[in-house]
Amino acid sequence: MAEGRFQGRGDPPLSPLGQRQAASVAARFADRSGRSSPLPAGSPLGIWHSPLQRAAATAQAIASAHEIAPALRPSVGLFEIDQGEWQGLTHLEVRARWAPTLDAWRADPTAAQAPGGERLVEAQARVRDALWGIMAEMQPVTAPDPRSAGPAADETPWAILVAHDGILRLALMTLLGVPIERFWSFSFALCGISIVEIDDGRALLRAHNLVDHLAPLPAAAQPSGRQGAL
Repeated sequence: MAEGRFQGRGDPPLSPLGQRQAASVAARFADRSGRSSPLPAGSPLGIWHSPLQRAAATAQAIASAHEIAPALRPSVGLFEIDQGEWQGLTHLEVRARWAPTLDAWRADPTAAQAPGGERLVEAQARVRDALWGIMAEMQPVTAPDPRSAGPAADETPWAILVAHDGILRLALMTLLGVPIERFWSFSFALCGISIVEIDDGRALLRAHNLVDHLAPLPAAAQPSGRQGAL
């Protein structure tokens, strides 16, 4: 990401900097004392995450920071968008070989994609299935179980999703009913936190790109505000 590469389904491990960012967001979830952001009370029902190493390691860090670790739930529906022949290349390399296709993808991501890559509508379909599956499990708790992580009987069930820039955009747009033609209107900071509340079937964006937990890290680790490669 820092090099401006199209990550796609590439599966490198977290860098040392990525490990520090993951530790920071894990501590943010585990310690909510004195915080004004609308993180729910109690423990999450589980942590659903992409099986790719960088997401799985971040999910593991978040789980390990809790007194009772929430269940880790890898989901193939949360894999990053497949970038085909662009995968692993920098933006400059892609532009040198596929400038018209790259421009078309930037202009309308529903009408173009990387050669051999995944269409945006296909990615949204699997993300939608993953979301509906997660929400189907988030039913009100009828009795507390002190032997396991999860919400108590008087708490609202909630879940954590750990995925990738493109997938999180699609998830947010799906929940909010935003057409995917507006794909480039959303950005996600690395290890930032966004919170969506589901109330009577309607989604409410309570917070987006919370990054205060990253403040103690060096300046190089701070979100730049730029949209990284997918």
